[in-house]
Amino acid sequence: MHLDSSSLKMKTMVSIPEAPLGSTGKTIPLVGFGTAQFPFGAATEAVKESVVHAIEVGYRHFDTAAIYQSEEPLGEAIAQALRLGLIKSRDELFITSKLWFGHAHRQLVLPALQTSLKNLGLEHIDLYLIHFPVSLKPGTGFPFSKEDIEPLDYEGVWEAMEECQNLGLTKSIGVSNFACKKLERLLATAKIPPAVNQVELNPVWQQKKLRDFCEKKGIHITAYSPLGAKGTIWGTNRVMECQMLKEIANAKGKSVAQVFFFFPKFLSEFDKHNLVVNAHVA
Repeated sequence: MHLDSSSLKMKTMVSIPEAPLGSTGKTIPLVGFGTAQFPFGAATEAVKESVVHAIEVGYRHFDTAAIYQSEEPLGEAIAQALRLGLIKSRDELFITSKLWFGHAHRQLVLPALQTSLKNLGLEHIDLYLIHFPVSLKPGTGFPFSKEDIEPLDYEGVWEAMEECQNLGLTKSIGVSNFACKKLERLLATAKIPPAVNQVELNPVWQQKKLRDFCEKKGIHITAYSPLGAKGTIWGTNRVMECQMLKEIANAKGKSVAQVFFFFPKFLSEFDKHNLVVNAHVA
């Protein structure tokens, strides 16, 4: 995502709706603020500043990951928001982080979460996700080679994720980038089902089969890169250059991003990133 603090300097507080997280009894804000910026770790001060402004205008869900190198600036922003009185308690926020591929081994999951908590300066997070259904050789960072890739130990890694929740270090656990077959494999042995599956989702990649599957299983879908993540190694221009969205935007006098986020079919399903301006557009 592109972090632009100037777009966040609105003083009007936005009320963000929440959705239930399956059978957990917990809820998740439907609008979230992502902190991934590529190259990873290239603009930590921008992350911190943008998060503080996002809290000021009403964001309460913040998404990070070990690989993003944004956990520390996010934690610093939370501490600053508390000092400024923008929030009264950390518990007003919903914090998501993710397990890196190189730590996706049973014995490394708990230490990885403990490191993330240290980076964030928090005693617990609200949601911890397996970042991708794959492992790397233990300790492998980014970038990595094909030779570093290993099969994921679904049962062992998920048991370690369950331990993290049972210890109270995360309130809920889930996955990211899991297709239906991967989810079926995980659910076959899981004692605690994943509360969330975070995947790329947008008008040109609607993933209906996966959405239907997750709905039946009570797994909340969170969308990342809803505008296509232009400028990243995984992104494309397909959303922002979509002719249909451009035509609608021109007819309505709105931007393509604004049209997309008010696209009725997706509005209730998307965990939207970088959306302050759009939240004020009728």
